[in-house]
Amino acid sequence: EVQLVESGGGLVQPGGSLRLSCAASGFTFSTDAMTWVRQAPGKGLEWVSTINSDGTSTTYAGSVKGRFTISRDNAKNTLYLQMNSLEPEDTAVYYCAKNKGSATMPCDYWGQGTQVTVSS
Repeated sequence: EVQLVESGGGLVQPGGSLRLSCAASGFTFSTDAMTWVRQAPGKGLEWVSTINSDGTSTTYAGSVKGRFTISRDNAKNTLYLQMNSLEPEDTAVYYCAKNKGSATMPCDYWGQGTQVTVSS
């Protein structure tokens, strides 16, 4: 059974940083691209970032480029999202998702999400 468990969310002031983690199990983590998406209150899902299976290629939404960094540790079956210079607009539930193979494929499994709130 595929399981994705996010952690690391919380309340942070504008300009602060958080590091999200996603622990993966139930599949061969090193063979699939992984993605972070988010959902702000009252809004739909927004793609944030994707990383390929070996971590050599990353893509970002324009709204987070230069502030967020996606990475992975295939030895630990863990995906990360380092978020710096956080803004109130980054407030959302953040979900990690498994791509159905390569980074161009859609996601087929999602975690339960972790809340990030940016507020003074």
